Amino acid sequence: MKIGFIGVDAMAQAIIQGLLKAKLVPAENVLIHSAHQRHYEDYANEYGLTAKDTNLAVTEASDLIVLAVVPSVAKKVLAEIRSGLSDNKVLISIVSGISLERLAELTDYNLPILRSLPNINSEFGQGMTAVVANENLTGEQKDQALSVFEATSEISELAEDLFPAFSAISGSAVAYIDFFIDALSRAGVKYGLSKAAATKIAAQTTFGSADALMKSGQTPAEMIDKVCSPGGDTIAGILAMENAGFLSSVVKGIDATIKKSTGK
Repeated sequence: MKIGFIGVDAMAQAIIQGLLKAKLVPAENVLIHSAHQRHYEDYANEYGLTAKDTNLAVTEASDLIVLAVVPSVAKKVLAEIRSGLSDNKVLISIVSGISLERLAELTDYNLPILRSLPNINSEFGQGMTAVVANENLTGEQKDQALSVFEATSEISELAEDLFPAFSAISGSAVAYIDFFIDALSRAGVKYGLSKAAATKIAAQTTFGSADALMKSGQTPAEMIDKVCSPGGDTIAGILAMENAGFLSSVVKGIDATIKKSTGK
């Protein structure tokens, strides 16, 4: 199986690094091209990937074609590669805001297509990816397409109308969670910890809490109750955060993210 990447932005690189670490395919079976020749050739040489001279060359030589360009150039790029697409290849789009219907209009109505929204944590095998397939993507082809993300992340198959919400609480939320970790670490500095020590403590606690939540099968509220003893310091902190508008601030942040991405 050969996987081609058209565009080598930060998200594409995160997926590529995740694939290499998972050893899903040999490095030379990852084909790349981007508009910036020196950048993509240097990147290919560094990791043993195969650099191609054109987007069409990537398409013709690949079984799975990952479209990883900015939305403003997607139409132009799809026109470039259209002649190299066929029903024995799969187009995987990680371009935000372009629907399955529009992707089909710009390529071929019989083309197997997977629309996806990965997040940047895919680089470390800890990503979260939303996917939706068109009716032409089935069986072994669908399994192959999903394997790209299964190697680097957890997968959630969602209806397209839920993609903006997913993007906010998964894609953008990576930054929001890091923002929260940074806030915890700054509070630690206030009380005498070094920034490095406080950041390590806060990050590991966040990671451990998420892992425990996933493994326990309990709700976040139930996990909170396990830590909050009656009249204790933790419940005092929870109430102080809530009085300061913690929950409403988070929801307003998500509202702003979705409004910006959808224009609604």
